[in-house]
Amino acid sequence: MDQKYLKKDDFAKFTEYLAEEYALFYVKKSGEDKLHIARYEGKDELPVVGCVRPFEPLKNFFFLAREKVVDGYGKGEAIAAKRKKPFCILGVKNCDLAGLSILDYVFTEGDFQDPFYIKNRQNNLIIAADCTTALDTCFCHALGNRHYPEKNFDILISELGSGYIVGHGSDKGRAVIDKNRAIFTAVQSYHLKERDDLRRSVGDKVDSNIAREQIPDSSQYKDIIKSNLESAVWSREADKCVECGACNVVCPTCHCFYLFDSSKGDMKELRFKTWDSCMYERFARVAGGANPRDHLWTRLRNRFEKKFDYFPEVKGAYACTGCGRCISGCPAKIDIRKVLKELVAEKKTHQ
Repeated sequence: MDQKYLKKDDFAKFTEYLAEEYALFYVKKSGEDKLHIARYEGKDELPVVGCVRPFEPLKNFFFLAREKVVDGYGKGEAIAAKRKKPFCILGVKNCDLAGLSILDYVFTEGDFQDPFYIKNRQNNLIIAADCTTALDTCFCHALGNRHYPEKNFDILISELGSGYIVGHGSDKGRAVIDKNRAIFTAVQSYHLKERDDLRRSVGDKVDSNIAREQIPDSSQYKDIIKSNLESAVWSREADKCVECGACNVVCPTCHCFYLFDSSKGDMKELRFKTWDSCMYERFARVAGGANPRDHLWTRLRNRFEKKFDYFPEVKGAYACTGCGRCISGCPAKIDIRKVLKELVAEKKTHQ
């Protein structure tokens, strides 16, 4: 990957270029430790590049929480989202890029491709960034992911004390950098050393989280659910669950949805696609009212089974990226790290 150096003073110029060409979204800091995604409106505040992932997952841009998919159901007229500009997301972290690869597999591969997801993925620019710190809930290394991006981006920015190392990951990203070549200079060896030292320091923080919580690494997760189908873990954790679905909403890989029809005004039929949650009581209900997962503990187990048994079988990857969002978002304080640790321990007793 060809890499360039961008001074801090020139980053604003790069941001303004992106805002002219794209609907620019960036990571904004509110308070000391709250990060969220915001629309760039040409304000003086510069986007947060490094730091950690925001609370909202990247999937919000491509797998919309609520999307109209048919306008005039009787005519079978399918529609797609219309935007004046493609969008650019600046500061995407590797846990979200890993999640995006899961969504791409679900919606763009196999016998059926989702035209709405594919439309949302087209013509947009993903600018990834290294994590320059770690939250207490970060455990990406345990899932085999790094804390800095290596693929699935158009441009990668590594923030340093004095500036940024910028490289491309696609032809689209290369074209953007080439159009702004005047503000970039050559990368020096001391720039690369500073980046590598920072990556090592952040990696140590993630490893410290894993050691503190005694989280087993992913090599021990094989058949972790199949070996514990009747484990007491499920009912014990489900007793705390309030079925809010927060874990599904903030997860970068959860992708279940349902379709519903509506009408308004002249009774023109509309069809919407909206997020669903496997924690909801109605999730598995079928026509006639039968529900194969009428107990909450079986729905909780299903969530783990899909992430840690099913996806490794069909894709060769875990559908958990170690971002820690579900830990922060759960009002019942259900901790996925604790569940994994207990399941691995129980599996060993069965061997």
